[in-house]
Amino acid sequence: MADETMEEGGNPTGVVKKFMYVNRRAPYGTVYPLEGLEVVLIGAAFEQDVSMAFVDDGVYQLKKGQDTAETGMKNFSPAYRALEMYDVEKLYAEKESLEARGLTQDDLLVSVEVLSTAELTELMEQQDVILNY
Repeated sequence: MADETMEEGGNPTGVVKKFMYVNRRAPYGTVYPLEGLEVVLIGAAFEQDVSMAFVDDGVYQLKKGQDTAETGMKNFSPAYRALEMYDVEKLYAEKESLEARGLTQDDLLVSVEVLSTAELTELMEQQDVILNY
């Protein structure tokens, strides 16, 4: 039966861990934001409790209307809309990061829960694993 679970892409151990992926970098200029998104999708496929937090310049990853023509990089921002299909529904943005960059929830591609720095810190303390990108 364990082999069947593995073939289906499920969680072979049955142990669910809380993984939070913290996105701190602007969406383009490094490979970290795209790699972070790919790792999130892989983690979700293995039925882990996955959440994402966007802080500092990472909030720009969710900004609507990204134009990457001059960067020479592919615009991967539409992939954030696929997160819901992978049951990644716990998306958080740091209030202070949004405000410092003049962004509101209306500027973002997907729905997020906006948390203060203190609230986000508290949420991070509840995680089993935190990965920074």
